[in-house]
Amino acid sequence: MTAQLDLIPLNLCVLTVSDSRTLAEDSSGDYLVQSLTADGHRLADRKLLPDDRYRLRAVVSQWIADDDIDGILVTGGTGFTGRDSTPEALLPLLDKQMPGFGELFRAISYDEIGTSTVQSRAFAGLANGTFVFALPGSTSACRTAWEKIIRNQLDARTRPCNLATLRPRLKER
Repeated sequence: MTAQLDLIPLNLCVLTVSDSRTLAEDSSGDYLVQSLTADGHRLADRKLLPDDRYRLRAVVSQWIADDDIDGILVTGGTGFTGRDSTPEALLPLLDKQMPGFGELFRAISYDEIGTSTVQSRAFAGLANGTFVFALPGSTSACRTAWEKIIRNQLDARTRPCNLATLRPRLKER
């Protein structure tokens, strides 16, 4: 593998899952959009949907089917309340799970929120060559995930390895 010296801009989508927010009040989605664009990536699409597993699955399925989309950042719906259904909606769409993401997110979060981190069902994986990251709905959780994990893994310059440089090989059979 040769050293990558330049950023590879990725096309990323942001989906906020909330029954109570509008796009005008979506500080978590705003944070993710600002961060990904500040780090040189492109916002391909952004939506806000209520916590309805079938609507979530429909939107994410459209993005996964689009060869121009490299990754999806979902915020919200990963808790334990009756309406929280992001894992149930999206895990069936994944071809491969990335267990280390959720484990690392909860380990890092422990230093920030203590044992409350066990209430997070954050996860990540791969679907049709598209990275899918499901994050809690709080802006601080999105900041933790982006700044301490996702940003580096979507940056082709991160060593010893990163997700960005795997893109050409994700659909190998």
